Amino acid sequence: MSEPKRILVFGAEGATGREVVRQAVAQGHHVRASDREFQIPEALPDDVEAVPANVLESDLCPVIRGVDAVISCLGVPNDPRSLLDPPPLYVDGTARIVQAMQAEQVRRIVVISASFVVARDRGPLLFRTAVIPSLTRVLDQMKGMEAVLRVSGLDWTAVRPGWLMKGEPSPDPWIGPDVIPSELIRTRIGDLAALLLDCAVNGTWVGATPAIARDEPDFEESSTKVILEMLA
Repeated sequence: MSEPKRILVFGAEGATGREVVRQAVAQGHHVRASDREFQIPEALPDDVEAVPANVLESDLCPVIRGVDAVISCLGVPNDPRSLLDPPPLYVDGTARIVQAMQAEQVRRIVVISASFVVARDRGPLLFRTAVIPSLTRVLDQMKGMEAVLRVSGLDWTAVRPGWLMKGEPSPDPWIGPDVIPSELIRTRIGDLAALLLDCAVNGTWVGATPAIARDEPDFEESSTKVILEMLA
C-alpha cells in the first residue's frame, strides 16, 4: 500500500462522495471533506475534517491548502428539473477549484465526468431516446469541465462512468480508456469511488479519461429502472 495521502473530497455528502470518504479512511488516508453544507455531519467517519464551502462562492484556497490531491464528486440530482436546468457546478465550480489549486500549488485533481459525454448511443432504445436527451445540458457542462482541466496545467483525470447505481465495490468492473462498451450502461458507486481514489493516490490515468462500468442484472440495466430512479 502507498503512503497515506492528504485527500480533499468535494461533494462529500453526496452518494459517491460519501463512498470515496469511506474508502479513503479505510485505507488510512487523511481526509478533508467539503460540501456546501453538511446535513448529517455525524455521518462522517471519525477523524475526517469537515470544511463547508460553496464552490461557486467561497474562498477555496483555505479549503485546498495542504492537501496532496483533490477528488471532486460534484454533481446534480437526477430529478428532471435539476437535469434540465443544472447549476454551473461542473464548469464554474471546477474552474474555481483549479484556480485555488494553482494558487496553493496542489497538482493532482480527479473528477467525475460521464461516458455519455462522448457516446450517447449506449443502453436500450428508451434510454437513448428518453433519458439521454434530458441530460444534454449536464453533459455539455461535463464536456466544458473536461476542457477546463485540459488547459489547467494540473495533473488531472476525468473518470467517465455510465449511469450510476448503488452497490459495493465489485471484483470485476470493466475499466478502459474514454468510453464504456456499447453493451454496458451501469456503474456501481463503490466501483467508481475505488477508481477515483486509485487515480488520486497512485497517480494512474493522469491526463486521461478512464471509463468504468459493469455488466449488471437485466432489470438494473433497463430503461424502466433508470426512469424510476429519476422520478423517485
